[in-house]
Amino acid sequence: MLIHPDDRVLVAVMNKRADWQRVQAEGWYRLPVKHAPEGTPHFDWLAFYFTSAFGADKWAVHYYARIEGHELLTRRDLLPAEPGHKRAGDWYYKLTIGALQYKLPPIVSHNWRRITFIVTSGDRFEAAEEINDLFEHKSPAGRLYVTLREAGFHPERDWPLRERGVTYRVDLALPLDNKQGWLPIVLAAPDLPAPPQALRFAPDSDPTDCARIIRQRLAESGG
Repeated sequence: MLIHPDDRVLVAVMNKRADWQRVQAEGWYRLPVKHAPEGTPHFDWLAFYFTSAFGADKWAVHYYARIEGHELLTRRDLLPAEPGHKRAGDWYYKLTIGALQYKLPPIVSHNWRRITFIVTSGDRFEAAEEINDLFEHKSPAGRLYVTLREAGFHPERDWPLRERGVTYRVDLALPLDNKQGWLPIVLAAPDLPAPPQALRFAPDSDPTDCARIIRQRLAESGG
């Protein structure tokens, strides 16, 4: 079965081998209602991002499957062998899936990152080589991401950074070669919270001009 360009694909984190064994053996995945991304449960495909629990397969999407149906159930209904679990009464979507398919080559993440869900399209999923490619490229951040990639940089999209006890989420981040952190990049209103060292650009900025300024800042920072 082929993925169509306009299909909606949900990439979900898989961080426990027991959950993966259940997906393989029983053909379903549970998704907590209170953390479900917009559009749930009406996706066409479900893909799985493996965390460090999967050893050499970590930080990558290796498998995906067609979503064939869904139910709304409590965790107690889904996992009756764990009636005393602290989230036993919480509601979950039970997504029933078809046969697992290999994603070859896998979609990798070159840096460890915390992923819960990524919503993407069929064409981006099929073409993706790394996790950042799953994000759309028509927004200001998307256009700058493509420009930086073409210029030989390796930016991260939608990247969390923690500074002085505060966690920010920036549009783009570039690693510094001196291993002393990241260069955050924000394309939004000037009052949006961001790390003090962030480079800010207006959403309508020319991506080529932004890339030139970024290259200069990286050189000054030892990146």
